[in-house]
Amino acid sequence: MTPASTGIVTSPITEATTKAKSGGCGCTSNSSTVEMDEKLKQRIANHPCYSEEAHHHYARMHVAVAPGCNIQCNYCNRKYDCANESRPGVVSELLTPEEAAHKVLVIAGKIPQMTVLGIAGPGDPLANPERTFRTFELIADQAPDIKLCLSTNGLMLPEYVDRIKQLNIDHVTITINMVDPEIGAKIYPWVHYNRKRYKGIEGVKILHEKQMEGLQALKEADILCKVNSVMIPGINDQHLTEVNQVIREKGAFLHNIMPLISAPEHGTHFGLTGQRGPSPKELKEVQDNCAGNMKMMRHCRQCRADAVGLLGEDRSQEFTKDKFLEMAPEYNLEQRQEVHAGIEKFKAELKAAQEKAQGSNVKTSEQNSPKVLVAVATKGSGLVNQHFGHAKEFQIYEVDGNGSRFVGHRKIDHFCQGGYGEKATLENIINAIADCKAVFVSKIGESPKEKLHKAGIQTVEAYDVIEKVASEFYEQWNKDC
Repeated sequence: MTPASTGIVTSPITEATTKAKSGGCGCTSNSSTVEMDEKLKQRIANHPCYSEEAHHHYARMHVAVAPGCNIQCNYCNRKYDCANESRPGVVSELLTPEEAAHKVLVIAGKIPQMTVLGIAGPGDPLANPERTFRTFELIADQAPDIKLCLSTNGLMLPEYVDRIKQLNIDHVTITINMVDPEIGAKIYPWVHYNRKRYKGIEGVKILHEKQMEGLQALKEADILCKVNSVMIPGINDQHLTEVNQVIREKGAFLHNIMPLISAPEHGTHFGLTGQRGPSPKELKEVQDNCAGNMKMMRHCRQCRADAVGLLGEDRSQEFTKDKFLEMAPEYNLEQRQEVHAGIEKFKAELKAAQEKAQGSNVKTSEQNSPKVLVAVATKGSGLVNQHFGHAKEFQIYEVDGNGSRFVGHRKIDHFCQGGYGEKATLENIINAIADCKAVFVSKIGESPKEKLHKAGIQTVEAYDVIEKVASEFYEQWNKDC
């Protein structure tokens, strides 16, 4: 099925965004109990990390200008030259502020749907204030339409909120993993503050105090704050509901609960000591428990500190230093505005198609209809539009008689490698989506289809709006049950 048959008029931007799609970071709520006012919607409308809707269409980039860090996290090991790793704190190369500004202007032309420039490391931006703020100054002067944002552990945040406000940095993310220092002592071995290293709970108490001060200061300055929390089973998983309540009361508007990444090969303390990460089910349960209090971000990809592109598809290796320094900047404000206008037109058409699809559920809607999970292969734009064998991840939707909602994503290995599929890879894919009733794809081969069916996972081939495909699948599934 083509976009035209869904009620979406194919515009020039449709082809442009398909060709330029890359990766991008994350956030709107999936909680129906939290409403968002119109002013706030406008502030996050084209920020892929702060709006779940925007992340289907707009891109972001991070520049790695902040190497130093002032705390140690048991889940972090800042590495360089790790091009195949996709996790926070990893970069291939450091940049000077001037190199970073040049890179932004190059990419703003190459990927015109890039709307956000963030500094997230590989250390902490506010532990490197001169490099961080010089980068922001250069970009604000040369590319005024690009949103500026930073991610920080919050230790130095109270000292720099005024400077952040002065530079019109409207989005700040703080990583807050605890509000109880006893729990924090299991996560942070030391904190470096005012030229002194504090170990154990003494340092954690300082970090907690500064995080709370910074969060309050952002609220008073009317700067949007997203809080990231790393879910660590057996350490802070049960504590995160308390974290959620405290940050909401302090003024955060969005909470991103992320799974711990702890593979031994990453060399982190948790990885080397066998601390496991949460299962998708465990992660979703904690997110759901917090969703009634504030908006939850579920589309985060835990991006590298040098990520480029749409969320889920990182193009950083296309723009390494040896490449982008040879490229002339192509930033053109007028052309970028035209592209963004096309995206907004497409989004409006897509929204109308989504609402129509959701409305079709009314005839079969039941207050207590069973909920099921489905996996979606998508290249973005809110469509089922990717071949099963080309998917690097599946977006997960929860569907019932009242509609469908995005609840997360699952990373997988490519099934098709050089035109053929590997048995082990398919088994891993099936395990990754074993709790899903169906997988939606634009196309799939007979062999993987047969194996998925044997595993109890239906396959639906379509090229259409995700919500429409989900609605039609659920209606048929409900009849068959």
